[in-house]
Amino acid sequence: MKAKALQKYPEVAVVIPAYRVRGQVLKVVQSLIGKVGLICVIDDDCPEESGDYLAKHLSNDSVHILYNARNLGVGGSVKKGFGYCLDQGAQIIVKMDGDGQMSSEDIPKLVEPIRMYQADYTKGNRFFSVESMKRMPRVRLIGNILLSGMSKAASGYWNILDPNNGFVAIDSRVLRALNLQRVSERYFFESDMLFQLNLIRAKVLDVPMMSQYGDEKSSLSLLKSSLEFPIKHLRNFVRRVAMTYFVRDFSVVSLQLLLGLGSLISGIIYGLIKYKISQSLGIETHQGSLIVFLLLVISGTQLLISFANFDLNNVPRKTISLSLD
Repeated sequence: MKAKALQKYPEVAVVIPAYRVRGQVLKVVQSLIGKVGLICVIDDDCPEESGDYLAKHLSNDSVHILYNARNLGVGGSVKKGFGYCLDQGAQIIVKMDGDGQMSSEDIPKLVEPIRMYQADYTKGNRFFSVESMKRMPRVRLIGNILLSGMSKAASGYWNILDPNNGFVAIDSRVLRALNLQRVSERYFFESDMLFQLNLIRAKVLDVPMMSQYGDEKSSLSLLKSSLEFPIKHLRNFVRRVAMTYFVRDFSVVSLQLLLGLGSLISGIIYGLIKYKISQSLGIETHQGSLIVFLLLVISGTQLLISFANFDLNNVPRKTISLSLD
């Protein structure tokens, strides 16, 4: 979709978590004034006092600064901002960072699909072109690529190319339908939001965007995320599959998963037992045992591939916002 010039969106609110962004947040907020109805900045117990700095250098009725008494993390701050914007009657809420990496000129591309009922939730996509990826620092690029695959499997949104992107917009009716209390309060927030959105079958749309990288420093620890995120993604994957294919519905696909896992695991265990017995007796494994092993493993693998193919195509494709009125 071709980007529109940033016009006035009085029904739109923008939430900006602020932590160590004193040098960038003022410019970010200034780029939004007069173009959206509400700008909510959350000072997340920032050691640089970003909120006070913004209040000192800018006074505008559309800008509201909230303060966290303790650091809640990006997710906790955004959830607080979401709640405030809902109370103020915002119809569409955009979340963007305060470090200047996201351009306000991209907001129409996020907002318009929601206004036109083409999506319930939109996300920026930094991987839509080679040029865009070249702008991203290599360490971040590698980290995002590795985490993106896990996030897709966990959330079920296989069609989203940049699931960890924090430049998002959501319909207020869809936001109210979510259980925000269950969404992670730290850097896992973006991925956890997708997981919760899939549980209510909300339609998510990718929006091409260009990121701008300067001298800002990320507060995300790559080592910590590489150890913590895979466990959380695995947990969400299991919960999503259980909810989608066993709690809400039970079909042939559910049987394919159960039989596939059962056959594959049984085949591996059977093969190991026969191999150990052959080794202990000093004889070759019987040909019949090999055939049974191969039949179990191959049939299990085929059933799991069939399940995976169905899951890949089971991405929510209809908006739910109108049904939530």
